[in-house]
Amino acid sequence: MTVDRAFALYVIGPALNYQESLDWLYGTQTFGIKLGLENTTRLLDCLSIPPGIEGKKIIHVAGTNGKGSVCAFSERILRDAGLRTGLFTSPHLVTYRERIRVNGGVVSETAVAEGLSEIREIVSTWEFHPTFFEISLGLAMQIFCRENCEVIILETGMGGRLDATNAVPSDVSIITSISLDHQQWLGETIREIASEKAGILKPNTPVVIGNLLPEARDVVGRKALSLGIPCIEVHPIPEEWELGLAGPHQRENAALAVEAVCRVAGDRLTEQGIRRSLADTFWPGRFQRLADDLILDGAHNPDAAEVLRRTWEECYPGEKARLVFGAVASKDVAGIFKALLPVIESVILIPVKSERRLSLDEMSAALIDAGGTGIPVDTATTVHEAIEQSRRLGGKTLVAGSLFLVGETLGLFRGESFEISLQ
Repeated sequence: MTVDRAFALYVIGPALNYQESLDWLYGTQTFGIKLGLENTTRLLDCLSIPPGIEGKKIIHVAGTNGKGSVCAFSERILRDAGLRTGLFTSPHLVTYRERIRVNGGVVSETAVAEGLSEIREIVSTWEFHPTFFEISLGLAMQIFCRENCEVIILETGMGGRLDATNAVPSDVSIITSISLDHQQWLGETIREIASEKAGILKPNTPVVIGNLLPEARDVVGRKALSLGIPCIEVHPIPEEWELGLAGPHQRENAALAVEAVCRVAGDRLTEQGIRRSLADTFWPGRFQRLADDLILDGAHNPDAAEVLRRTWEECYPGEKARLVFGAVASKDVAGIFKALLPVIESVILIPVKSERRLSLDEMSAALIDAGGTGIPVDTATTVHEAIEQSRRLGGKTLVAGSLFLVGETLGLFRGESFEISLQ
């Protein structure tokens, strides 16, 4: 960070424009990741959020994979039923404004600039500065209250127990899945990670769970029992119901969403309406077909890569992909490669736009560790170069490995500037 940018964190002047507000917000990355609820609670109090959410319904979603899809299904069902929705997710893919959606639309640049200007002034004298994620949640809740959203859907950033979103009371909790990811923060075992995810459970708030591993189900079930709340395992949705998101795993995500929304707005919903909404749901970066020969997926851990492989096999049986791949440090890249190897014909490695990016040599070594010694490997310096290189050879191209890579690719195809994200 430059001296001028760091200095801007503490000097309060006129209201910021959109780019200036983002510069300030991204400057808070120097405060890193701080798990805990004290700063968030204080910020929400200063923004008058607690009284602002009285009468609103809130769905809180945690899990290792599937959170974004569950949020997308839930939001679409509720919006189509005539409810005004607020949706907070992370990270963004192309623009920061994707993180905060009102009635399906991304928040305006003006709303971001005005909200962040107010928050910057509020926190300017704090001894312990709130983090990027804490500020983003505060901004989202402020906008949802001002926009009179009737139902708010919050996706945890990481974990659950100490995630900033857990400072907001909820009407129903969802835990989508639990597997190994973010171990440096959440623990080295499934039971430890499950304990962190189960931290979103609250008294008088039912929890809806997916098909969790036995040890994870045990942890979540015991926590629900101790709180005296229902722990609801979802039932599959009918096979004939169509979904807007591809892959067999999306049927469980859709079932989780249906169970949750029925508990906050059951009197507004019909089976016909729910079916139509599920079929119309779209969420970028989830086995997204940008063209007949180009597929984009945000799989960035082994479990997500395994789901991606199964989805590929279902959609393109017997066909292999040319993989355009980039990743960041802290991810189990060998595990990702191992899951994808059965459907990979060749690989083009690319460095992603992140300070935490893995080098081409590191990714090559991970591919070998995964058993991919015989897979042809090439490299590229840009997304555009990698995709063009792959498509010239024919067949289908799959872009995966990092949400940074997904965002950059989407930005390229939309003709939009890619705003560096957090992952």
